[in-house]
Amino acid sequence: MNVLITGAASGIGYNVGLRLAKMGYHVFLTTEDDKQLEVLREKIDELDNIGTFRLNVEKKEDIELLRDFDVDVLISNAAIGQGGSLIDVEMEKIKECFNVNVFSNISIMKIVLENMIKKGSGKVIIMSSMISNIAIPFFGIYASTKASLSMLGGCLRKELKYINNNIKLAIIEPGIYKTGFNRVMIENGYTSKYYKFNESVENLEKEILNFVGSNNLNSISNKIIEAVESDNPKCIYRAPFIQNLLIKLYIKFIKK
Repeated sequence: MNVLITGAASGIGYNVGLRLAKMGYHVFLTTEDDKQLEVLREKIDELDNIGTFRLNVEKKEDIELLRDFDVDVLISNAAIGQGGSLIDVEMEKIKECFNVNVFSNISIMKIVLENMIKKGSGKVIIMSSMISNIAIPFFGIYASTKASLSMLGGCLRKELKYINNNIKLAIIEPGIYKTGFNRVMIENGYTSKYYKFNESVENLEKEILNFVGSNNLNSISNKIIEAVESDNPKCIYRAPFIQNLLIKLYIKFIKK
């Protein structure tokens, strides 16, 4: 069974790819550029069941290559982060975030799903985020891209039941993991022409990231693997457990 993972140079995509390969799946890990690809190939040089190639989700010619690629499971993981207020962040950076996180993923899913419909089976796993459920100041741009993916995935999941019930879709919403991804957004979110940030507030958010963030990617990889292996995956999977619990409490009692 062929599993294609976008944005798999490191982090969650890389972690779950290695685990699936060891379970016997034929995994294809993709990277944004050739430099990342070279590093990735060095890391997996002696591992079986893993193929690698460049798939820059912003390049149409890269995406079009997937028309001739047999994908049984797509894990749509490619994303970039963007911190800062909507007021301050340049429009080009906002567009880039939506292009990579939303529109490019849509382009890939359309091609892969067309092929899955032709052969009558397949599975799409959309990597969203817990942050799509909570309004955190200066994370709104990134969070809104993930909220778009979660809503799109929920609708598409229902649509597929009318098209072909053998094609399944699941949404993964990871919490905070210490991959370096969230820290970058925090650090580029405190530059403003309009706000005066208290250094203690920035330090507090970094401490919260250190305290809440998980070093163990297996908790979210377990959820992805569960979705891959299930004949009827749930709509949404979240991890780590404590962060998921906090999100549920927030949605029920605090969200406004």
